[in-house]
Amino acid sequence: MSASLTLVILMAVMYAAGVYVMLERSLTRVLIGLLLVGNATNLLIFIMSGRPGSSPIVTGTSVEDMVDPIPQVLMLTAIVINFGITALLLALIYRSWWLAQLGDEGDTLTDEHATESAGEADVTFLSSSDDDDAIAQSLDEFERGDGATSDEDSTTHTGTHSKHSAGRGASASAEGDAR
Repeated sequence: MSASLTLVILMAVMYAAGVYVMLERSLTRVLIGLLLVGNATNLLIFIMSGRPGSSPIVTGTSVEDMVDPIPQVLMLTAIVINFGITALLLALIYRSWWLAQLGDEGDTLTDEHATESAGEADVTFLSSSDDDDAIAQSLDEFERGDGATSDEDSTTHTGTHSKHSAGRGASASAEGDAR
């Protein structure tokens, strides 16, 4: 089979248009360019696959009449890879659109949001030190629930707090000793 001149020209135009569109800064245009290049690659594999013939799975045909299955496998692989890249770029496009809609605020919570939600049952910690303090407080409440007296509680509290806050630095351990 000789390659059809129409398919060769179509493949070349698709490659050229895909590369040209991918050079833009917009992620949507990059996605369109990748789709064009992926389809042009499928056309290239189809053009280079050789003469048509019978299926290699069918028995009772001679070897000369069978078609080579490798180009078919390469085309299926190219389709799957193109689909995966398309899904990834669509997720990136959606995420960038979402962040653009949020504006300068982004994904972070400001102090205004923290004061608004302070009255609600849902508590949001704004920093890791708030998280550490909440863990230390829950450990203290757990120790008090085991029947520790107030004198024992202060000594146990200092020991546990400094033990749990060893990774937070000297200021946290000094604060625990001050209690």
